[in-house]
Amino acid sequence: MLARSARSTQVALRRHARLASSTPPPAPQQPPPAEPVPGPSTAPPREKAWLTRKVEASPALKRVFLRAANMLGYGSPKQVAGRRAFAMYEQLCIVRPDEDRAFWQDECDLPPTFQSWFTVVNLHVWLLTVRLRALPPPHGMHHVQALIDHFFLDVEDRVRAILQPASPGSAATPTSLANPYTPPSAFYTIANPNRKRAKGRAPERLVGRQMKIFKEQWAGMGMSLDVSLMRGDTDMAAAVWRNVLGGRGARGIVYPADVQDPSRPLFRRSVNLIGGEVEKVKKLDERGLEVEEARDDGSGVHDYAPNEADKYVAYPELMAALVGYIRRELVRLQEIPDEAIIGPGVAGKEVDGIQNLRFGRVGGGDLF
Repeated sequence: MLARSARSTQVALRRHARLASSTPPPAPQQPPPAEPVPGPSTAPPREKAWLTRKVEASPALKRVFLRAANMLGYGSPKQVAGRRAFAMYEQLCIVRPDEDRAFWQDECDLPPTFQSWFTVVNLHVWLLTVRLRALPPPHGMHHVQALIDHFFLDVEDRVRAILQPASPGSAATPTSLANPYTPPSAFYTIANPNRKRAKGRAPERLVGRQMKIFKEQWAGMGMSLDVSLMRGDTDMAAAVWRNVLGGRGARGIVYPADVQDPSRPLFRRSVNLIGGEVEKVKKLDERGLEVEEARDDGSGVHDYAPNEADKYVAYPELMAALVGYIRRELVRLQEIPDEAIIGPGVAGKEVDGIQNLRFGRVGGGDLF
């Protein structure tokens, strides 16, 4: 009970810090075209809290507020690093799926699911983590830990919204969720948004199960990419193929001529025993791997059908583009001075210079 209360207090403090340091809403823009164009965010600007508006309207009150906050530890290096890491996560990482939606969904064939959103954001969290590790102590440790904390708090918040998006009779869409930890994304959709649901919170058992899977996926992708930094581009391409592209074609490519019964649809996916959803792992040897491969795990990533086998021809170029993007962004982040990464280090200015750290487009620039 105490642990749950402490966690609720921590989340509330982080939400207040996020609102206190938020940037002014952008100027009104022209109405969007008939077909939405992928961009940083399609969500309307959030209204600032009453306290935030009062403090910003009075310089004297702002000085008093910051002085009192510093006395309470609000301006400590660890607290400032936590709010700086949140600004990085909100403005650099979670916008990447929407900014390059055409690449991820059309070229990589990632379905518009939360799993795909998590995969893309996880990749960019790792890119930032690599750079933050190089910061002088204790800044590196503070920033890395805060970035990962914000990542999983946001993931848990979104998982709960997906499992229990609305009360009975109300339509739930990604842009209508109340008070999200971060702005919602149009990259993924909620299935059956108009279906009536029971009141109450999402089942803790399901939330815990999903969070465990996402934690294993985060650790697995990070470790495989870390190793590939030392071993070279071949290993990095393999890590991208397994963790981003779902390991399509791991058991070979099936062509139309290889199908014995054309009337029976062929479904096969790569089985991930760590971080994947595998039923009765202990009995996998008895049931056979083929049984598990033919089961749809709900991720939406599976081998191409025989009539789509020609899509594998573009896989070498696709993996080269992703590896080139990762290498290019790591070099770019490496050349940014530590002072620009850390920021002013002053309470209330955690968002200064964040826009200068934005990632480039996946398809832009040379491959290597």
